[in-house]
Amino acid sequence: MTTLARQSGFRRLRAISGLFALSLVGLAVTPAARAADIVDTAAAAGSFNTLVAAVKAAGLVDALKAPGPLTVFAPTDAAFAKLPAGTLDDLLKPANKEKLKAILLYHVVSGKVMSTDLKGTMKPATLEGSTLTIVASASGVTVNGAKVEKADIVASNGVIHVIDAVLLPPAKAAKPAM
Repeated sequence: MTTLARQSGFRRLRAISGLFALSLVGLAVTPAARAADIVDTAAAAGSFNTLVAAVKAAGLVDALKAPGPLTVFAPTDAAFAKLPAGTLDDLLKPANKEKLKAILLYHVVSGKVMSTDLKGTMKPATLEGSTLTIVASASGVTVNGAKVEKADIVASNGVIHVIDAVLLPPAKAAKPAM
């Protein structure tokens, strides 16, 4: 092998290894550069500790980390504190997992609904199956009467709107006996 051929081979090898190194750097940077998902965004905010604990207790972490997009009307820790004494503790019991799951899914709408999309009165379906009543007016936005305190917290798989109360789904009608 001539010296010229060896130098050419080394140049190609260096070019290939350089591309490989750049690819690895790109892989290392890309996930960190992305926005966090809904669960991680809520956890990092520091004012949704109760909501995150409830999401974990209800087994909904994977659902709220899914690609989405989803819109979450997220009650703050202060909103959960407004519930009657003992209510939250009761909901967090394993025996009440389905009830807790229904309440949490009542706060979630499929799709990414930004505040600029809200006009007049809207009645979107929740993942729980019932509808919410969203009213957008000059004085602000309410969801079933709960005030939206902060809107448009963007996550990688949707958006969070902060609300000042916990929303409770309407009671399901009992099925008639046959």
